[in-house]
Amino acid sequence: MAGVLRGVVLAGLWLAAGAAAAAEERVDLDMVAKIRQEAFARSQVAANLKELTETVGPRLTASPAYVRSTAWARGKLQGYGLANVREEVFDPAFGRGWEYRSSRVEMLAPREMPIHAAPKAWTPGTRGAVEGEVVKVALKTSEDLGKHKGTLRGKIVLLDDARAYKPADRPDFRRHTGESLGELQTFPVPAEAGDDAQEKRLAEYRKRQAFSRELNTFLQEEGALAALSISSWDNGILRVTGAASRKAGEPTGVTELVLAAEHYNQLVRAVERKQDVRLRLDVDAGFTSEEDLPAANVFADLPGAGKADEVVIIGAHLDSWHTGTGASDNGAGVVVMMEAMRILKAIGAKPRRTIRLALWGGEEQGLHGSSNYVARYLADWPEPTDPEQKALPRAFQRGTGPLQRQRGYERFSTYFNFDNGTGRIRGIYAQENHAAVPVFKAWLEPFHDLGAEIVSTRNTGSTDHIAFDRVGLPGFQFVQDPADYMSRVHHTHLDTYDHVVPEDLKQAAAIIASFAWHAANREQRFPRKPFRDRDE
Repeated sequence: MAGVLRGVVLAGLWLAAGAAAAAEERVDLDMVAKIRQEAFARSQVAANLKELTETVGPRLTASPAYVRSTAWARGKLQGYGLANVREEVFDPAFGRGWEYRSSRVEMLAPREMPIHAAPKAWTPGTRGAVEGEVVKVALKTSEDLGKHKGTLRGKIVLLDDARAYKPADRPDFRRHTGESLGELQTFPVPAEAGDDAQEKRLAEYRKRQAFSRELNTFLQEEGALAALSISSWDNGILRVTGAASRKAGEPTGVTELVLAAEHYNQLVRAVERKQDVRLRLDVDAGFTSEEDLPAANVFADLPGAGKADEVVIIGAHLDSWHTGTGASDNGAGVVVMMEAMRILKAIGAKPRRTIRLALWGGEEQGLHGSSNYVARYLADWPEPTDPEQKALPRAFQRGTGPLQRQRGYERFSTYFNFDNGTGRIRGIYAQENHAAVPVFKAWLEPFHDLGAEIVSTRNTGSTDHIAFDRVGLPGFQFVQDPADYMSRVHHTHLDTYDHVVPEDLKQAAAIIASFAWHAANREQRFPRKPFRDRDE
């Protein structure tokens, strides 16, 4: 009992200390009021998102549309009166340009019907309509390729097995509940994994990439017409990303298409019944350059006064996949962060530290834009010498030697990211930075009436804040309502403006503008969690 009482007392003291720290954190309520008024009365998020997604369109990095999107963003940011609006190349040879215009797939036999399909990025089109027999063969290993050599010329190849339909067990669109938010405020103690688990995942990734290139070469040399895969989601949703043919010199392979699961399954069953299955394909897509093209990030500043050489960054990734219009992933984040900067400029904010907007490219292929920025200006490990490591995106590489810190490392304050779709902000992930918890609690208090209340000590990953966090710098992603991000729109052809809630984006822009302002005006630099270098 004494141990229990002691634990209760210690917990109470910890909570009291946290509450005291939150109370000490200065919150500029006058500025919060100005931010809220500008955000809710004169918002530009909806208009900007329509322009970005429905006029510019989807934004595959290094594509003609991505180039248009960077010009569009620069024009908007210059119009807001921000300083140092610029593009900066993060990779002079990111990959070949590629564009998708249209696709039409029809089953001709055993009966006629339209097939719902879209091509993977960085695969060639058909250059007009082509017809061929559909076959299903197992091509999972190098040994499989040898078994089918000389058998696929003129064929359309099914690469996957059929998949049983699984009815959804939750609504397509969800808001967080008190229960789900409460669960996020607990910290699950991780099982032992260590570097071995990470190395195993990276080894599997390298193996998949290597085999994809081998398969591309094989199908191209064999003269197959096309390769078909099943969408990873049901209900007619096409979830499509890219193929392993981005870089100049890599095999282009053949036309690769992702089919709606319900249509793909029909083709598999017909082939397995030994029926003559024939398709007609007409895919207008392909490379716009034979050489690798440069890819750029977009930046704009609200200069600081007094601590101008210290920087607070807010960011989102500008690139998207190609079958939708990239509205939730991540046009929503782009217009929210642009709006936060517009709000601060419009209300005459004069921050002590510089507030910088970053719109990243190449996020979908491995956090390329943000990771290269961090490596160039803040910190990185020496470039690896292992060819397998060098083949990985920078965010996943494990260089040798101690972390090399640049001049900007000590002058960096914090980074805030927005990249989980339209869902309104309900709080923030602290990334196990316990010193940040009371600070965030204080900053969120003026937004409790908008549903933003919780601070989760958990880590969250898979987007650009990880580029900062991995080198020991404060980088954070907000807790957002799930909405239909992982049930309908993530990397799918349904990622369009209609699946976005403009009121959610207004709320997010107000909160992020306030967070950026308060981070830029703290007396002390934003707290950092303990960081252990890989070589220590």
